[in-house]
Amino acid sequence: MCCVALPFSASADFAVDKPGGKPCHNLLADFSCGIHANLRESGFAGCTVFDCFGAGQHLSQYTFGGVSWRQAPETAESMFAAFEVMRGLHELLWYLDDALGRDATASLHEDLRARRDEVAALTDGAAGELTEVDLGAERARTGDLLGEAGLLVRGPHGAQHRGADLVGRGLRGANLRAANLRGALLIAADLRGADLGFADLLGADLRDTDLRGAELTGALYLTQPQVAAARGDDTTRLPPGLLRPAQWG
Repeated sequence: MCCVALPFSASADFAVDKPGGKPCHNLLADFSCGIHANLRESGFAGCTVFDCFGAGQHLSQYTFGGVSWRQAPETAESMFAAFEVMRGLHELLWYLDDALGRDATASLHEDLRARRDEVAALTDGAAGELTEVDLGAERARTGDLLGEAGLLVRGPHGAQHRGADLVGRGLRGANLRAANLRGALLIAADLRGADLGFADLLGADLRDTDLRGAELTGALYLTQPQVAAARGDDTTRLPPGLLRPAQWG
């Protein structure tokens, strides 16, 4: 679905422009990708870091009763319109599950579970209901709670770099343990050997960030797309549940 529903612009991540709802020109008749084995070399690195967090599967299986847009093309427009919202909601569920999995957040578990139930209920709405969801408001409500949970995990003494512009910054070996790096721009920053254990990385931009030898054990709200967008190696220590990208070697 993402190869058709989503738009992208010509950039370092994508070789061409593509409007939403139009199939990627690399999509074959059998709906497989013609350059899947060579996406990065072909200028489509953005495809290698994308993750819908299960939104596409949920839409097909539940919202549309097990029917995909390929089987029922008449559903494509409404399914594509709902996809972006569904992905955003599933990403929120990922963060809430991360917070709920921390012993330090026990005092907030009731609130976290209640918020998770609310978000999960939204994902079970009909396509028309999904497109009416105010995703920005849901993110704001969830973000405040995730911030409280993050503080319980990090403690009060971590460095504050929320939203900081650290593009290309030389931070090799830096002590960023338990730091607040929420929304920070770390594009192409040198974080080789840095300690990012238990740092809050919600929304941090890690494109081309050098994480070789970095410590990320316990990092908060780190996602697979963020990891895939960065550079690392076999000495980069990731939290449980996150996979080492193939391009790391």
